Amino acid sequence: MGCRKPYNPPAITGNGSYLVVEGVINSGADSTTIKLSRTVNVSSATAVNPVLNASISVVSDQGATFPLTETTNGNYVTGGLNLDNSHAYSLSITTSDNKKYQSDMVPVVITPPIDSIGYNIVNAPLTGIQIYANTHDPSNHVKYYRWDYDENWAFHSKYPSNYVSNGTAIVLRTQAQNVTICYTNDVSSDIVLGSSAKLKQNLIYQSPIVSIASTSEKIESDYSILLRQYALTADAYNFWVSLKKNTEQLGSIFDAQPSQLQGNIHCITTPSEPVIGYVSICTVSSKRGFISNAGLPNWVADYPYTCSVDSELYCAPPYCINYVARYLIPPPFILIPTTAIGNPRTPDGFMASTRECVDCTIRGTTTPPPFWK
Repeated sequence: MGCRKPYNPPAITGNGSYLVVEGVINSGADSTTIKLSRTVNVSSATAVNPVLNASISVVSDQGATFPLTETTNGNYVTGGLNLDNSHAYSLSITTSDNKKYQSDMVPVVITPPIDSIGYNIVNAPLTGIQIYANTHDPSNHVKYYRWDYDENWAFHSKYPSNYVSNGTAIVLRTQAQNVTICYTNDVSSDIVLGSSAKLKQNLIYQSPIVSIASTSEKIESDYSILLRQYALTADAYNFWVSLKKNTEQLGSIFDAQPSQLQGNIHCITTPSEPVIGYVSICTVSSKRGFISNAGLPNWVADYPYTCSVDSELYCAPPYCINYVARYLIPPPFILIPTTAIGNPRTPDGFMASTRECVDCTIRGTTTPPPFWK
């Protein structure tokens, strides 16, 4: 321990705060969202540094402009642009300190539809499922792809609760008071790429999208994925490959060495200032898939909390009334009753557990998504 000390090279301890541009210009009828932020030092307590009050426009090679409107947290949005595919476009940014940024003119790429979404059951290196996508381009123009996705799934509390406190007594729950089955969601954070450039056929077959462990709550009941597909140019694909290596494939002696990211966005005001990001323009294809636990092996999901039901809540009259009143009825409801001991209508006591183990609404909602089957 005495031979080690932290090493913070100048590259991560300087005061550089560089613009980061995230998003894809959707040339079709769907909306476009561009997110602006600035880099922060590794040692900084701030994880997100959004750029506010900027002016952003999509500019065509003929001078037509399509402005974006600021919403929240550095997000800038516009409705369907329906751009002319025969022209090229760039992104123009002016920040609140009057710095100007411009991307290179890039062509519109038409994204082929997603043919299908499926999954395979795998046993190595980890047991679980591997979700994949299939696609192809009949025009033979698109050879590079990127995907991102939204996930939704149903999950259960560790113990079902049949009873609830109404503030003065323990009563049976109604259907509207169910806290056993909930729904939650997540968005992708990894970089998922695919290419058919080195293949004899312009076909993407079972390209891996996401792996889910057999112990994950995501697949303990029902799961849904909304997959979005983006067609890329060769330059855009190379940028994303470099970004993936720099962010996801470092740490061992066998991984690639870090490399300088070469995006297509430049600072016009200060040409030497680095800008992080790559602006692509394409249509976006999407497809939703569903997976039911009924089609999977008899896997058991890991619950995120250590749980047990308390059998000490058994009590005999006249002590039962005072005990229940003291521990189960008043707020803040540290313990929640699960099942009755004895006659369900005139119980001698109740089994109970902590809210984390009984109430699924602390991690989700009981209202299913509108698309849920």
